[in-house]
Amino acid sequence: MSQVSIAPDPSFTPQARALGIAAAWTTFAVTEVYAVVSGIAFVSQGAAVESGPFLSIMALLVVVMGPFLVLSMVAVHAYAAPERKVYSLGALAAMIACVTITSCINFLLLMVSSQPHLFSETFQALFLPCKWPAPAFVLDNFVWDWFCGISMLLAAPVFDGSRLKRALRLVLILGGVLCLAGLAWIAVSPAQAVIIGILGWGAAAPIAFLLLANLFVRLQPEVRSVAVV
Repeated sequence: MSQVSIAPDPSFTPQARALGIAAAWTTFAVTEVYAVVSGIAFVSQGAAVESGPFLSIMALLVVVMGPFLVLSMVAVHAYAAPERKVYSLGALAAMIACVTITSCINFLLLMVSSQPHLFSETFQALFLPCKWPAPAFVLDNFVWDWFCGISMLLAAPVFDGSRLKRALRLVLILGGVLCLAGLAWIAVSPAQAVIIGILGWGAAAPIAFLLLANLFVRLQPEVRSVAVV
């Protein structure tokens, strides 16, 4: 008899696990770099980034992060138990929508902020200054609050059992609720609504991806005894 290591679930292969680890860690790392860049910009300028090279770097980071957000949710869908894959599929679909739209917005923001001479003043006004109520800023916040919020809420039911899984589930729910609360609060105070939304997708979401990466790292293939002829 020989010991053969196999994956705990046929749909969650070692390749899916490795992809999930890499994608979740990369997502967390990029979000932390984004936070550092925005923090440096705030300290140096004494205000939130609304234009200039720091804004270009931040827009580029969002574009780079996009595929890893999607791949993380692909791994979550592969990991989900069969009876919960309807939730993980919905989470993946919502994240694809979020990444598709925000990548387009931030790529245009990158071009406008780094090479403004290529665009008319009317077109630049759609993006700069990058604050409320610039149309691109409003749309980007809507995308993150709505689609990312829904994605986190739908992903939450996938995780249950161990302390780490329950913690991940709680953070996903908290992040999703904050995102949707930020969207709802726009009618009261747009400035406060932006901050609430950022707490959801900018603070809770990175923690969720950090926990997700750690969960996938801790998962070990089952070892079963099989006869080898």
